[in-house]
Amino acid sequence: MTDETDISIKLQHPRRSLGNRHRTQAEKFLKLDPKNIMWAEQNAKQAILYDFTNPENWRLLIKIKILNKDSIGIRLILEDLFIILGRDKKLLEQLYKIDIIQSGEKLLDAAFRLDPLDPEEWWQRLYGNELEIEKFSNRLKLLDTRDPRSNILFSRRVEKLKNIGYEDLFLELSKYLLAQNPSNFEVWIELGKLHERRKEYEQAWFSYDQAQTHFPKSHSRDLFKKRMEQKLDGHDLIPWKRPNIDMRKQFLKKMENLSKTMVHEDGEDIPDKIGITEKVEDMIKQNRISEAFFLVRRLAAEGDPEGKLLVDKILRLMKNG
Repeated sequence: MTDETDISIKLQHPRRSLGNRHRTQAEKFLKLDPKNIMWAEQNAKQAILYDFTNPENWRLLIKIKILNKDSIGIRLILEDLFIILGRDKKLLEQLYKIDIIQSGEKLLDAAFRLDPLDPEEWWQRLYGNELEIEKFSNRLKLLDTRDPRSNILFSRRVEKLKNIGYEDLFLELSKYLLAQNPSNFEVWIELGKLHERRKEYEQAWFSYDQAQTHFPKSHSRDLFKKRMEQKLDGHDLIPWKRPNIDMRKQFLKKMENLSKTMVHEDGEDIPDKIGITEKVEDMIKQNRISEAFFLVRRLAAEGDPEGKLLVDKILRLMKNG
């Protein structure tokens, strides 16, 4: 496994124990000797890398940057956090109009008060308030969550809504997240479970198929097929057939269009007449990887050999972050 793949996994799947270990190590370096501040900073950065969901990791790194009077570093940390929280560009621009060394910790604390990283704490701010839930829904549909950390953060929030009982809202919002980061296999699996429970078997298969494509070890599609074959109709087994090519194409086309409308507002139009490989290369250059993925998967479903090769290429890009 490459270093890039390791980092991608760490970003998408926070490991709280490792984050806590590095933060504790950083705190020890700070207490021992001011000369150790470089080692403290390195460990604080590792704490965030392993667990970006713990606000204490962010607070410690900001504290170290303030001790170093590193105004550029403070701004970069806050920019990174605001990207994860899905903040707009105007807020980021304001960071260059204030004394960041004096205000850095206050801005960080304000961000966590308004938008907690912990899904339980976040839900407590919305609990029972239908207007706030509607505001969240409308906001999420406009956010850029291509950053895998942002995508996993918001996926935990929509999963919390599902568990509370907002299943229809989960079905709607999860599609927006997956249109921007289809490699979030955990959301595909949750989506599949909900469709399966509702006996929406074609949609369940589409979801499990996507999950297994991005994370083969899940075997989610294969296990679903096995469950379907074991369902009894009287005394006979029901043979399970995956959705036909036309249905798969329609599903992938819908996800492709959703991805296109959400993430390419700053990109250039790509001519339809150019070859598929060239078109995909242009999409990758414009950071429209999700759109490109759904496009080539649709072509692969049609049996296009070039599409099948490009699916593998884009999957490698996604895994390497």
